[in-house]
Amino acid sequence: MRLNISGENRPSVIYMCYDGILEPLGESQVVAYLEILSDTYDIHLISFEKSDDAARQDLVARMTARLEGASISWHPRRYHKRPKILSTLWDMGGAMLLAARLTRRHDARLLHARSILCAAMLYPATLIGRARLVVDIRGFWADERVDGGLIRANGPVYRVLKVIEKAMLRRADHVVTLTRASVPFLRDDPRLGQTTAPITVIPTCADLDLFSPGPDTDGSRPLTIGYVGQIGTWYMLDEMLAFFAAVRRLRLDARLLIINKNQQAMIRAALARTGIDPAAVEIAASSRDAMPAQIRRMDAGLALIRPFFSKIASAPTKLAEYLGCGVPVIGNAGCGDMVRIIEEDGVGVAMMDTGPEAIELAARALLDQLQDPELSDRCVASARRHFALDDGAARYRAIYAALINEAA
Repeated sequence: MRLNISGENRPSVIYMCYDGILEPLGESQVVAYLEILSDTYDIHLISFEKSDDAARQDLVARMTARLEGASISWHPRRYHKRPKILSTLWDMGGAMLLAARLTRRHDARLLHARSILCAAMLYPATLIGRARLVVDIRGFWADERVDGGLIRANGPVYRVLKVIEKAMLRRADHVVTLTRASVPFLRDDPRLGQTTAPITVIPTCADLDLFSPGPDTDGSRPLTIGYVGQIGTWYMLDEMLAFFAAVRRLRLDARLLIINKNQQAMIRAALARTGIDPAAVEIAASSRDAMPAQIRRMDAGLALIRPFFSKIASAPTKLAEYLGCGVPVIGNAGCGDMVRIIEEDGVGVAMMDTGPEAIELAARALLDQLQDPELSDRCVASARRHFALDDGAARYRAIYAALINEAA
């Protein structure tokens, strides 16, 4: 499957992401930007699609039509998970050859890697043409593998990944990161190679026309604390449930709304473990189009993330989506710029730790803050200040223009 649309003298860009664009995150954090940029650039998108997604003809047809409408050439590849390591090497080898072929055929001026791994796959193509390399990181890559329990700290795999990470950051012509907090580490920390390339901060933005406030409610619904997204490596489910339990001790009518597709059994087991009344909790799946309506049912959104070193360079998409819908956020220190944004903009409760005492204090602070009639408006203003999709695309456009002019 390949879409091929004429570039009409637009500079060619090869964009690679190791996520699937048939997944909600790939759709919102890759396709949404590229649609805006495609009016100026002839974009060739290489993505890695999961087998289950690629088998869904409705998903493929919808994405194919969407990319055709934006004149984006799509080169989907199959993502392989097993056998471990060998499957990744297989993916890398094929993608390297494809990227080199596209770079030569289209005289690509810019290669955009959405991760260190993609940078490694695109790097050989920089040696055969005049293209510049953008390395767009989503976290501190090698350390994320350790923090996520995938590899052993200081083991042989970690050391190899660190060599790759440092090399790609040093060879980048421009580095994009999600957070201001990560910039000093990228510049000065020898663990990350001390890049000398220009660095631009572009957080995970959201379509704020879609994620926007709904009509005012009459105040008759119960107080609702919410959570959107997957549960697993990074998000602290037990602590988020403990926060809800603390709120419920103060407000007996409080309810918990969890929007999650694939881990509902895990969530129910955690509820049973904590003794929360199941009648006070709603767990539901949602399509992306229906997600804003689900978030608008919430009075506050949870985003408690394990404070690992690698998360300094991460920015949860749900932060932008909550705020865009006018919903304040309960966040914690250790994840990128989240605490700074919450505190500076007055859009929720920032927890310095997630111990029992801190949770109790945060629950009281949230209930006090929810009395402020201007809170929702501040949330929307904060989202537009930090997370507007058009602003993020404009920063990418500026990077593209500067590097393509250098490559001319």
